[in-house]
Amino acid sequence: MNSKSTASHTHFDFSGLSGRDKYKLIIGTVIPRPIALVTTIDENGVVNAAPFSFFNALSGDPAIVAIGVENKADMSFKDTGRNIRMTEQFTVNIVDQAMIDAMNICAIPFAPDVDELDIAGLTQVPGIHVGCPRILEAPAALECKRHITLEIGKSREIILGEVMGVFIRKDCVNPDNKHVDQKRMDAVGRLGGHDYSTIRDQFTLPTMSVADWETQNKNLDDSKEPDKPAGEQS
Repeated sequence: MNSKSTASHTHFDFSGLSGRDKYKLIIGTVIPRPIALVTTIDENGVVNAAPFSFFNALSGDPAIVAIGVENKADMSFKDTGRNIRMTEQFTVNIVDQAMIDAMNICAIPFAPDVDELDIAGLTQVPGIHVGCPRILEAPAALECKRHITLEIGKSREIILGEVMGVFIRKDCVNPDNKHVDQKRMDAVGRLGGHDYSTIRDQFTLPTMSVADWETQNKNLDDSKEPDKPAGEQS
C-alpha cells in the first residue's frame, strides 16, 4: 500500500511509488524553491539559457550553489548539463517578477542553436569571471565555476558550482554593509505544478539564543497567577 493515514497526516512510502509520483510529492512539499535562470556556452561559444527550480545555495564560505539538471528522455544531456560538462562554467541569474514571462520562454525546449535570450528579449552582458554571459535584466547574477558533479542515477545530475563573483542591481544592495534589499529583488519562487509565488509578503523572526529563550519562558511563568493557599476563598 502506497499511502495510509497516520494521525492527521497521510504517509507515502517512496519505495512503492513511481518516479513521477515521487517528483509530484517533492515539488509540492519543498516550496517555494528559488529559480535559477542558468546561462551557459558550449565549446564553440553558443549561448544557452534555461530555468531550473531544483536550485539553492549550500554554503557561504566557500560560496557553493547547486542545480539539479535532468537528462532528456533518451538519457542524453540537456544543453545546460552538456555545456557545463564541457566548459565547467555557468551563471545563475535570479528571476524576479518582471522577468517571469521571459523565463518561461527560456523553458521551451528549443534546438541547441536557438538563442533563447534573443527570443525572450533579454540582454546579454559579457561575464567577468566566466565566459558565459549574465542577464542584464536579472536583479542578481552569480558567476560560477563547476566544483563537482554528482551523478544521481541515470536520469539526473547535481552540479555544485563555486561562486566566483556576484552582480547585484545597484538599487538592491548596500555596497558598504553588503545588505541586500529582498523586497527590491522581488524574486519569484516555484511551487508545485505550474504555480509560482512571490516574496512580497514577508515577516521578521530573529533566531533566539538560549539565554533569550530562557528569559522568554521565565517571563511567561512569572506572568501566571500564583496558586492560592489551601482553604483561601476568592
